[in-house]
Amino acid sequence: MQTPSELEKNTFDFARLCLIRKTCCKLQFLVQSYPKVPNCYIFFSGILKRASSFIFMVITFTLPTIHTDYGINFLCSLRVNLDMGKAAYGWMIMKDDNIPGTVVRTSTIPEELGRLVYLLTDKTGISGTLTQNEMIFKRLHLGTVSYGTDTMDEIQSHIINSYSQVHSQNSGNSTSSTPSRKPQSSAPKVRKSVSSRIHEAVKAIALCHNVTPVYESRAGVSGETEYAEVDQDFSDENRTYQASSPDEVALVQWTESVGLTLVNRDLTSMQLKTPDGHILTYYILQIFPFTSESKRMGIIVRDESSGEITFYMKGADVAMSTIVQYNDWLEEECGNMAREGLRTLVVAKKSLTEEQYQDFESRYNQAKLSIHDRNLKVAAVVESLEREMELLCLTGVEDQLQADVRPTLEMLRNAGIKIWMLTGDKLETATCIAKSSHLVSRTQDIHIFRPVTTRGEAHLELNAFRRKHDCALVISGDSLEVCLKYYEHEFVELACQCPAVVCCRCSPTQKAHIVKLLQHHTGKRTCAIGDGGNDVSMIQAADCGIGIEGKEGKQASLAADFSITQFKHIGRLLMVHGRNSYKRSAALGQFVMHRGLIISTMQAVFSSVFYFASVPLYQGFLMVGYATIYTMFPVFSLVLDQDVKPEMALLYPELYKDLTKGRSLSFKTFLIWVLISIYQGGILMYGALLLFESEFVHVVAISFTALILTELLMVALTIRTWHWLMVVAEFLSLGCYVASLAFLNEYFGIGRVSFGAFLDVAFITTVTFLWKVSAITVVSCLPLYIIKYLKRKFSPPSYSKLTS
Repeated sequence: MQTPSELEKNTFDFARLCLIRKTCCKLQFLVQSYPKVPNCYIFFSGILKRASSFIFMVITFTLPTIHTDYGINFLCSLRVNLDMGKAAYGWMIMKDDNIPGTVVRTSTIPEELGRLVYLLTDKTGISGTLTQNEMIFKRLHLGTVSYGTDTMDEIQSHIINSYSQVHSQNSGNSTSSTPSRKPQSSAPKVRKSVSSRIHEAVKAIALCHNVTPVYESRAGVSGETEYAEVDQDFSDENRTYQASSPDEVALVQWTESVGLTLVNRDLTSMQLKTPDGHILTYYILQIFPFTSESKRMGIIVRDESSGEITFYMKGADVAMSTIVQYNDWLEEECGNMAREGLRTLVVAKKSLTEEQYQDFESRYNQAKLSIHDRNLKVAAVVESLEREMELLCLTGVEDQLQADVRPTLEMLRNAGIKIWMLTGDKLETATCIAKSSHLVSRTQDIHIFRPVTTRGEAHLELNAFRRKHDCALVISGDSLEVCLKYYEHEFVELACQCPAVVCCRCSPTQKAHIVKLLQHHTGKRTCAIGDGGNDVSMIQAADCGIGIEGKEGKQASLAADFSITQFKHIGRLLMVHGRNSYKRSAALGQFVMHRGLIISTMQAVFSSVFYFASVPLYQGFLMVGYATIYTMFPVFSLVLDQDVKPEMALLYPELYKDLTKGRSLSFKTFLIWVLISIYQGGILMYGALLLFESEFVHVVAISFTALILTELLMVALTIRTWHWLMVVAEFLSLGCYVASLAFLNEYFGIGRVSFGAFLDVAFITTVTFLWKVSAITVVSCLPLYIIKYLKRKFSPPSYSKLTS
């Protein structure tokens, strides 16, 4: 469900303020229409009576009218113009060649992009927000030896030698008709060689995943994708991998690069190809998928050749550290890799005998059939296997930053937007990414919020943080939960003072909760940008949601208000389109209100002169035409106005700061337009009555012509940068009005019933008519032009220096 923007709410609040006097106007009309009702103005006499009545009528009419039709036209015109403007802004965004692929999925809040104060972004996910989501395998650590990108050839040679030895042994034992079942050895453990440890680690990585190889058939004319069958020739040229996580794809691609290739997978088995071309088949007995709660995944497989049953598991270090056997290097190396910005996974295994697996399978199936507490019982059975597992290796995968992330974040900071990074990664990884992306400058201090579990610890840590000045905050999700439980207001107040905040180990629910906290405590506009399904709740909770389309899905993109293809596009989306949309909507809304208030003021003056007679000044097509063909095109052309060029807005993002103060549409600007409407409406009506006293029957044509000219000149006064369509709109509207004088002469009279006056075409072509109408128009507009010139000279706006 789409919600109106803050600018739209303020605009219609002002419009409602204009309409609250309607009841008073109706009551006054009834009082003066019946002679038996006592005169409410009996205490006025002479000039005082006329002056007081006029002042009251101006207020009641301009807020807004004595006739309901004026108010209805006023609100309908405001609604239509704003909605058409929003549609135009969305079309401009999607047609911008500098941000290709951008999709606007909302028609109510494009101007919200121009008032953002907080930007909450995810670090990475299914498709990558700050990162490209191009996962590259960088590091393999075995405890005593570490391999990097420059030593991967050593791993490949170890794999080739290991499998060549295995196959030579198998060929020597080929006389055996039944596969040997390796029993659980009771002999003392012997320290394995580096080659065997590498072989076990690579095989575990190649088996423990949810990746499926997909083959494209070249022979097919239609180009349809065909999945691999068992008897298919597994060629490397047309193989691709599909998985829900790009981390797993990167791991499987790495095992392929070192010689162990995943060539086929179905529901019950998977096949690996060794460096010498042999196919190894493994039967999938059980699989335990990754969840955000467990932070690990596991699989139980049976080797077809040997019959061995092995339980493989991989996951985050916080989840695996208590599962694997005791070691003295895992925690330290995880911290080292995290400081390098690598995503770490711990890989472990456990060999099972046939009896152990059968016992587990029976208990596991029984737990799955439970009616009560099924999930807890299933988890308990699985955890019975997750004990004293053999630690095989630690992997490090790099997620490269997207293009132009650093200059984009720098631009947003200069625009006064505070950036919060919410991620599920560990603290060290999040801190490293924040530094590498320049979310936190290398010279800037970082305050790492220590883990807290009690109210006292949170109080002490908040006091320590309060003594820091101008430093970025890094806090974990657990500590954040404790602080928000006991010291919500204090924490948000301190965090909002930081130039950047990094929240690590955050769940999707916590991300949405942080967005709502900022909205509640600051009252500022928030924007959430994400790329995966875990960011949907955060995107929908923010005032403005932006989704990034990725390779693996469009969950965030479809749930967001705006969809982009790269993070760098957000700079132009906010600095150019967001800024222009807000300023244009503010100008358009206020000008539409001015257009309704000025004609209401003229009606008030007209009624006061004729002792509040219930005679409308304009009726029929004139009222409809005034809000449509006579003034619609010039007024709506304000959606093309801009104060600076897009290049300047991107070069000087400081211009964006002015919009966050809300000065483009406020009570001050609204009252200024009300005063302008009262002044111009009074000048137009009194000028027509004063200069055309002898030709008073032509008051409608006189005042309406001056009104149309005034509106066209006011549009020209409001425009800051002319567009050729604006010029066309001005002359088109003027031409339509002049042409309508020829066949709408029955409307240009005071009233056919009351006075019987009609438009005299010969009269409007006289020089007297022309110069007097021009004089009235000049008096109504010239002072405003002079005031605008003086204001730009002595108090110029921030953008004037750039345009000059």
